[in-house]
Amino acid sequence: MEKNESAHGYGQTLFFPAGPLVTVLFDMTWFVIYTKRGDEDLVAQCLLDAGVEVLNPKIAVIRYIRRKYSPVIEHLFPCYIFARFDPVLHGHMIRYTRGVRYIVGRDKPLSVSPRIISALRERMKGDVIEPEKEVFTKGEKVIIKDGPFKDFRGVFERGVPGRERVMILIDAIHGRLEIDRRAVKKA
Repeated sequence: MEKNESAHGYGQTLFFPAGPLVTVLFDMTWFVIYTKRGDEDLVAQCLLDAGVEVLNPKIAVIRYIRRKYSPVIEHLFPCYIFARFDPVLHGHMIRYTRGVRYIVGRDKPLSVSPRIISALRERMKGDVIEPEKEVFTKGEKVIIKDGPFKDFRGVFERGVPGRERVMILIDAIHGRLEIDRRAVKKA
């Protein structure tokens, strides 16, 4: 008995020595799987090993850790991954995969539009999305989001050439502050 993909692309035709016996069509749709905290990668790998197509997007961010800014890769949707499968054929196996809490929608899984999956994939490099840098204009109101001056408000003055730093005027201390660009967001 051989297996060959059918003309539909989502099924398999089972061949026996006497010829094709039956074509089995699968309803392959994207769904969201809710995982246990921190188990997104484990679940994704288990499903990939089982032959299920998975999308587990991550995002590159900068966090203020131990008094300095460090690049960190985080899950774009913590505790959630996307998987493309037939709920009738694979639903039971996925529900009982280690680290899975449930398929979103439980008894009637909610499908995800392929356009959403395509939009995510377009922005990804590997499995990581690089966020676009905020562009500030002179005189724009900003808030410091990290570090010792967290939640201080100010006005953007200028970028510092050759470095990832900006000069802002701080309202509370009536002075200028040169700070890492990543610590500032628009107010």
